Amino acid sequence: MGVADDAKNKAEELKGRGKEAAGDLTDNQDLKDEGRGDKSVAQGKQKVTEAADAVKGKVDDLKDKLTGR
Repeated sequence: MGVADDAKNKAEELKGRGKEAAGDLTDNQDLKDEGRGDKSVAQGKQKVTEAADAVKGKVDDLKDKLTGR
């Protein structure tokens, strides 16, 4: 997890926003729905990445305490 995942998730979210906007402009409900779905999936992935990073930080802190660092 990290910067690459963050960038990938942001890119997917922006792609979803773009599809949603294009669907809105062209009055294409399917494209709007697809964009919303893409955006939601990317936001979910971002939350998982953030949670994993937080857990990793806590594990690293615990390791430091146990090893006396």
